Amino acid sequence: MRVKIHGAGSIGNHLAHAARTLGWEVVVCDVAEAALDRMRREIYPARYGQWDEAIRLYPSAAVPREGFDLVCIGTPPEAHIPLARAAVAEGAPAVLVEKPLCPPSLEGAAALADEAGARGAQVFVGYDHVVGQAARHAESLLRGGAIGAVQTLDVEFREHWEGIFRAHPWLSGPADTYLGYWRKGGGASGEHSHALNLWQHFAHVAGGGRVTHVSASVSYVRDGAADYDRACEMSLRTEKGLFGRVVQDVVTRPASKRARIHGQEGIIEWVNGFSPEGDAVRVHRPGAPVETRVFPKKRPDDFIQELTHVAECVRAGAPSPLALSRGLDSAVVIAAAHASEHEGRRVTLDWGAGPRPEALR
Repeated sequence: MRVKIHGAGSIGNHLAHAARTLGWEVVVCDVAEAALDRMRREIYPARYGQWDEAIRLYPSAAVPREGFDLVCIGTPPEAHIPLARAAVAEGAPAVLVEKPLCPPSLEGAAALADEAGARGAQVFVGYDHVVGQAARHAESLLRGGAIGAVQTLDVEFREHWEGIFRAHPWLSGPADTYLGYWRKGGGASGEHSHALNLWQHFAHVAGGGRVTHVSASVSYVRDGAADYDRACEMSLRTEKGLFGRVVQDVVTRPASKRARIHGQEGIIEWVNGFSPEGDAVRVHRPGAPVETRVFPKKRPDDFIQELTHVAECVRAGAPSPLALSRGLDSAVVIAAAHASEHEGRRVTLDWGAGPRPEALR
């Protein structure tokens, strides 16, 4: 695989290291040459022991345009759609966009879907938890009927974002980055939208279909120039009547990232960071000891598993839970959550309108 990565920040470093671990050729570009220098001198060596001289660095204006098997986009969300559309136009057979796919305005989302479809490009969105070993095991349990018919589903990603700023020491706080602006795809609703996407993934596995109704409570903070949501709670219902809750915040210590799938005959619990060893899946049944299986994992493994999955799907032309359609669904629900809070009502989603603001009824 020959890979081009837009963005030399934290995600760009993770993706570059994962790609090199898989033996791929890697080109990284960024609009800021200082970011490229920081990647080479500071971030990559600090995380992975030493700089990899095989990685080629370019200012964005000078990076080669064509000839890549995969284009990865690890920039702030406002640039995701424009860069993805450019990659599709360049003829990239596969594009991986970091989450969230776009800001809540949904600007350009429908055009990306149309253009990717017309060109036959596979576009993926980087909600990597759904292809991790623990989530796949939970999925297999669900498909095997381990807890009977699913009744409700709850997912929470509650984590103070101090860890994000420790990983980005050149930032002094939320106002220095898109993270401090919900309209740019930051805040709890965007940054921790892994929770929403995981909810939607398990809803599909359980046969619940797409989300059709969204009622949300969103807590906004204005701090100087920053304008973000510190917490976002969503009550969701699907087209098949499955309902449940998603909670995302950037203020909780210690972190709690888990999904609980409640069935007629028990509960499947997915736990991120269950122990220092890794993630876990736990099965609770009435009158029986809890069954716990731990899946060893370190942070780099998330991205190695993600790129391995993408490569397999590209080779086989296979469907994926990281597909653009799933990322678009999450983007529309995020937009609906903000609309629900601002308008004080439940929002109904009209999927016939496509990934546009008109889908919010």
